[in-house]
Amino acid sequence: MRDTMNILEDQEKLLEDAKGNVKVEAFQMKRCLDKNKLMDGLKHASAMLSELRTSLLSPKSYYDLYIATCDELRHLEIYLLDEFQKGRKVSDLYELVQYAGNIVPRLYLLITVGVVYIKTNEYSRKNILKDLVEMCRGVQHPLRGLFLRNYLLQCTRNILPDTIENGEFAEGQDPGNIDDSIEFIQLNFAEMNKLWVRMQHQGHTREREKREKERMELRILVGTNLVRLSQLDNVTLEVYKQSVLPGILEQVVSCRDPIAQEYLMECIIQVFPDDFHLGSLTSFLEACAELQQTVNVNNIIISMIDRLSQFAIRGGADSKSIPDDLKLFDIFSQEITSIIKSRPEMPPEDIVSLEVALINLAHCCYSDRVDLIDKVLHNTKDLFENAEISVIEHRTPVGRELEKLLKIPIDSYNDVLIVLNLDHFIPLLNFFDYSGRREMSSYLVNNVIENYTSIPTSERVDTILTIVSTLVQDQKDGPSAEKIASEDMEEFTEEQSLMARLVHQFQANDLDEQYLMLSVARKHFSAGGASRIPFTLPPLIFNAFKLAKQFIKVRDTDDNWNSKIEKIFKYCHTTISALVKAGLAELPLRLYLQAAQTCDQVKYESQETMAYEFMSQAFSLYEDEIADSRAQLAAITLIIATFQQIRCFSEENHDPLRTQCALAAAKLLKKPDQCQGVLTVSHLFWSGFTSSNPTTPIRDGKKVLDCLKKALKIANQCMDATVQVQLFNQILNSYVVFYEDGCTEHITIEMINELVARIATDLAALDNSGAGVEVAQITGLYDRTVEHIKLKKAESPNGIYAKFSTESQ
Repeated sequence: MRDTMNILEDQEKLLEDAKGNVKVEAFQMKRCLDKNKLMDGLKHASAMLSELRTSLLSPKSYYDLYIATCDELRHLEIYLLDEFQKGRKVSDLYELVQYAGNIVPRLYLLITVGVVYIKTNEYSRKNILKDLVEMCRGVQHPLRGLFLRNYLLQCTRNILPDTIENGEFAEGQDPGNIDDSIEFIQLNFAEMNKLWVRMQHQGHTREREKREKERMELRILVGTNLVRLSQLDNVTLEVYKQSVLPGILEQVVSCRDPIAQEYLMECIIQVFPDDFHLGSLTSFLEACAELQQTVNVNNIIISMIDRLSQFAIRGGADSKSIPDDLKLFDIFSQEITSIIKSRPEMPPEDIVSLEVALINLAHCCYSDRVDLIDKVLHNTKDLFENAEISVIEHRTPVGRELEKLLKIPIDSYNDVLIVLNLDHFIPLLNFFDYSGRREMSSYLVNNVIENYTSIPTSERVDTILTIVSTLVQDQKDGPSAEKIASEDMEEFTEEQSLMARLVHQFQANDLDEQYLMLSVARKHFSAGGASRIPFTLPPLIFNAFKLAKQFIKVRDTDDNWNSKIEKIFKYCHTTISALVKAGLAELPLRLYLQAAQTCDQVKYESQETMAYEFMSQAFSLYEDEIADSRAQLAAITLIIATFQQIRCFSEENHDPLRTQCALAAAKLLKKPDQCQGVLTVSHLFWSGFTSSNPTTPIRDGKKVLDCLKKALKIANQCMDATVQVQLFNQILNSYVVFYEDGCTEHITIEMINELVARIATDLAALDNSGAGVEVAQITGLYDRTVEHIKLKKAESPNGIYAKFSTESQ
């Protein structure tokens, strides 16, 4: 670390000294030029440029010095142009600067004067350019030579000949054409590349990494030559194919340097237009095959494929951006196969990355050719088999590449039905380990849901649930559902919720097929175990309810509609029973009640029998499995509320169910719960319906009064005074509800008056005991009830509340 800091400090000092000398000599040069002392000015310019002869600076520091020096050298160029406009002969200077003492400053001055010479049009531009690029061979030090030739390239960028015509010119007056510019740049490129490659072989072998880093810092100097070639207006496709690309590729291949080859091939891809690449693809790919074995050629191929894929996308669906006669997919497919065969040591992840690029190309350029997508998947599968790879770990490099490959058809088509038609998608997916299959399964299901893709047949349901089996049931190579849930319950819940949502995408056009789909889905989901089925079976049941209602609509066209509906409800019964066997109680109880209510809405032959079965199963589950007192009260309330809504039961079945509800309510453990349960049951005897008269409620006032009296009796047995008054309040409200609804034959105003008086007395006792907030809430409810009765009496003084006694409070 200390050595590194010392080196940096030395570099900073050397650079500071050199830039200081440049400033001093530049100042003297400008001063002499201002006094028209050109010769003295050139001497100071040469002294300033001598600083670029150093070998002590790193490439980064040398670049800073080079920029500072070139900025100052611009003043000399501007001065010389002014002198020419005043009539001075530039040709004299061109010869004069060649007598400078050192070659580096001599060549910088020669380039500067040469550029002015070209701008004056006094002599052949073609010859001067050739002369300059040849003279630069005099500097063979890699660092100094690279920057010198870069200076030549920068100075000539706006004066290169860019015409096609070949005219007749006097000797020494030929301005040149596009061919001369190409030759000039290619010669400069070839020499710069040689200098750049030579850097790799200087110094001790232990400094190899340092040299490679320095080379990477300087690579843009070499690449600028290719940029200049691409900026020539008259470089057409034909010129590119015949002159430009062959010259570049020859240099790239012949340099035999992996760093240079990889960078320059990438440069070719990035700087030249897409149509040039399409027109010369074969030549480019042939050169790829000749690159060094250590070159990461797959990156080059992938870069070219991605470039052409983006070109196709920009062209749009109706555009003929890719010529019909150019079999782009076949060309790249063959090239990739050739590369893989010629490089047996290529890592699997690199091979798959090539296939990823190829499948992208297939989608972008041939979106209607699903067979090409499948061909890539087939090739990849064969590659794994040939390499004797049976399992691919998800988080490895090859696993990540395979994940990219498999996601492309999913994302490209956003239609799982198209993906399922790919013969080699599933076999390739099965190469993944448990973690990879689980990740891909979630991704696939998400895609189905987000794109509202309907799964229309039972065969497709079977296929997709087989593909995503890692989310459906335990796998041999993976942990159990219980273990997954214990490690990350949130993720497990999210995955199973996805599967539940997937069920709603099972939508057939035919009702019989819809039933088959539900049956196939249940077969898969039932194997999921106790942790999964609470998520996956309920949506099947609700879809079955929906299907039963749909069969009612087709009863005029389907002779077997009745038996089919019965079959559906038996399916629901079996499915709910599976939840009971898994040790669940509250969920199947709710589903039994929902099934009973659905039966009531679907009128078919065995309607009452099936509804009674569902209700009796709910009661059995309540009695056998629900032990918690709070859960018991909630469950019996739900049972009673559901039963009250059902109208398909005859009196023969309705009566035992009513009785069962009353008994269950009376058997609740806690007295307050018993009281509330009995109050709830009372509504069955007043608002319940039977099949004999489904539009008229039962209205059994005697049984209602019996329930209310029983509730009062239970409330009287409560030992807690506050709870007792609260229950009396609830009972009073029930009396008022039934009384106002017409149960005046059995409930009298005297009963209400008596209960009001009882509550008032008890509340007064509670107030004296200082029981606090809870008493205030009870008092508030009581006051609102009494206020309601008073309002009713005021509205109708001779009505049912005519004898309501305000003094009873």
